Amino acid sequence: MNLLLLKQLNPEQVQVEIRLAPCDEKANRAESEMDEMWSYVAKKSNQRWLWYAIDHHSGKVLAYVLGTRKDEVFLKLKALLKPFGISKFYTDGWGAYERNLELEKHVIGKQNTQKIENKNLNLRTRIKRLARKTVCFSKSVIMHDLVIGLFINCYEFGLPV
Repeated sequence: MNLLLLKQLNPEQVQVEIRLAPCDEKANRAESEMDEMWSYVAKKSNQRWLWYAIDHHSGKVLAYVLGTRKDEVFLKLKALLKPFGISKFYTDGWGAYERNLELEKHVIGKQNTQKIENKNLNLRTRIKRLARKTVCFSKSVIMHDLVIGLFINCYEFGLPV
């Protein structure tokens, strides 16, 4: 690990690449599943959450944000999804979704969130920091976010590390 480089890394200089999700050909609209995953940094009381969205039809990750389990973090994810023109969001019943998504675009329930729940299992298997019971954890928020972010960028977006 290049600690010298990590100390110099400025989050403001990170480039973001936004790609459009494939649309449902029949309805000519994009649909998304959204969920959040819990992890922690150093101790379990120092919670860190991965919020992310996938395309409902392809299962590909559209965007993700790391932070707390607060509405302002969800709103960052929602802003990243705006260019995709999503017409329907499938989520669980967490309050941040209910408070910040339009009723006509929001569908609550497990029936339409099976792909994202499966992806949660895959992420927990591959990234031990996301496992519920683990001895693998990060000691700093920067390292936690870097490990998860690099994994998603490499394996989900196909971007070089």
